[in-house]
Amino acid sequence: MECIYYLASPYSHDNSAIRMERYLQASRAAAKLLDDGVAVFSPIAYNHPMKDWGLPTDWKFWERIDKAFIDSFGYLLILTLDGWKQSDGVSDEIKHANEHGYPVLYISYEDIMAGKTEHLKTL
Repeated sequence: MECIYYLASPYSHDNSAIRMERYLQASRAAAKLLDDGVAVFSPIAYNHPMKDWGLPTDWKFWERIDKAFIDSFGYLLILTLDGWKQSDGVSDEIKHANEHGYPVLYISYEDIMAGKTEHLKTL
């Protein structure tokens, strides 16, 4: 059975332009991974548009939902965009994965866009 990665990346920020850039980078990275044959779920790529329907953009709202996805997939892939180390959501996702024994891998946006993803297909 093929693994599916939960693609964690920073999102929340007071500046809406930064949130938009993070959304675009997460979406581009997820699309490239999918095109390269790596199964991923990006909560940022899929959920960002829901803000237009009144859903909040903060970790407090999404925490329960996102952890359920991590539990379903069992693999956590960290997209190391600027701000990932300061992100409460990413930090909590890593902690959750570690507590449950899920593999945690790290990858840069640049490596994804360059197609350096072969190691992700072998799990």
